[in-house]
Amino acid sequence: MENDIRPWGQYWVLEDAPTHKVKRIRVNPGGRLSYQYHHHRSEVWTIVEGVGRITLDGEVKDYTVGEVVQIPQGVKHRIQNASDTPCVFIEVQHGTYFGEDDIVRIEDDYNRK
Repeated sequence: MENDIRPWGQYWVLEDAPTHKVKRIRVNPGGRLSYQYHHHRSEVWTIVEGVGRITLDGEVKDYTVGEVVQIPQGVKHRIQNASDTPCVFIEVQHGTYFGEDDIVRIEDDYNRK
């Protein structure tokens, strides 16, 4: 199982197929992913632990365990953990390409491009 540590937490690739990719993503307390969008994929996030503060095209809402977020291709999005316990979600990507180079970062706390 592929594992990648990031400044905000880490993720594990659970499945990587030609039609989809599935990740388990943990956001550390105070961590925040970049505000980003994708050209080649849509995503569905399901919160499985903690609370995720999710921004979709500028609108911010807190999501709790069992709640699902649909992120259409091209929609700007980010998740932040504003709590003091980890936030974990399952990300299902679907589209035509699932490489990490399909991340277009608009804003990033860690100065990544």
